[in-house]
Amino acid sequence: MNVLITGGNGFIGSHTCVELIEAGYDVIVMDNLSNSEGENVKKIEKITGKKLCFYNTDMLDYSGVDRIFKENEISGVIHFAGLKAVGESVEKPLEYYENNITGTINICKAMKENGCKRMVFSSSATVYGTSGKVPLVETLPTSATNPYGFTKVMIERILKDLCIADPEWSVMLLRYFNPIGAHESGVIGEKPKGMPNNLIPVISKVAMGEMPYVMVYGNDYNTPDGTGVRDYIHVADLAVGHIKAMEYLLSHKGSEAVNLGTGKGTSVLEIIKAYENACGKEIPYKFVKKRSGDVAVCYADTTKAKELLGWEAKFGIERMCIDSWRFTQKK
Repeated sequence: MNVLITGGNGFIGSHTCVELIEAGYDVIVMDNLSNSEGENVKKIEKITGKKLCFYNTDMLDYSGVDRIFKENEISGVIHFAGLKAVGESVEKPLEYYENNITGTINICKAMKENGCKRMVFSSSATVYGTSGKVPLVETLPTSATNPYGFTKVMIERILKDLCIADPEWSVMLLRYFNPIGAHESGVIGEKPKGMPNNLIPVISKVAMGEMPYVMVYGNDYNTPDGTGVRDYIHVADLAVGHIKAMEYLLSHKGSEAVNLGTGKGTSVLEIIKAYENACGKEIPYKFVKKRSGDVAVCYADTTKAKELLGWEAKFGIERMCIDSWRFTQKK
């Protein structure tokens, strides 16, 4: 079975490619390499021992996207491609709306044109906005606090409407929480271009002596240690969730939204401590003012993932940090 992975050269995409190949799927990767290292394709091949079919194609290029479907008999799409930096989305809203929404529409049009009506969409817990209710359950209303988040909300709506208009479509909206960690081989992991936006890449740079300290945004939240609490999930667990989602779509029509998280919250200081244990070094940090729109606590209700997909996270924070540090030392 051929599966197209858009954004398959990125952090989550590359790990999902590995899991899919090892599960027996044939993988086709589409990526414009705008926010990921080009060597990931070769690294995936190194881990799996399989040659990848790769297209350096931008999803805003409809003819390029359509060509991929014309040249391959694709049974399903896992759609990761998109701009994803919250701060940058506030500065460049038009770029985010055009890229993420128009790009997704192009993919859906090409799918429809070529008779492929099965998609797993990379959504996010950001669609819950500042709900403040925990654990976050899929039945909560969706909203957002920034353009990046709104692109996820809008794309979810587009895909739901597509399923209503054509009952032959099968769509899974996977709402991720906070993916961290790396492949156990240390060959692939999180390596963003430029200054990192996420916590673990910042911590790893501090551990390597490339940054002086970790900036911790706020220390007076109503949490046990005053720092923000989030649901961190190992990227390998997340990747397996996509296989379970694709398997579900093989025998079900319509759309479903499903959280992928551990169902447990971990504070920023607890993450820093776990990383210190993993790397054997002190990680200096400095408290700075809170960021606008950040909530104190955010973690998933994972009941639906267990019941619908038969999936649950296996790895804990210590393992996530150990795998991340192994990759950091090798990269």
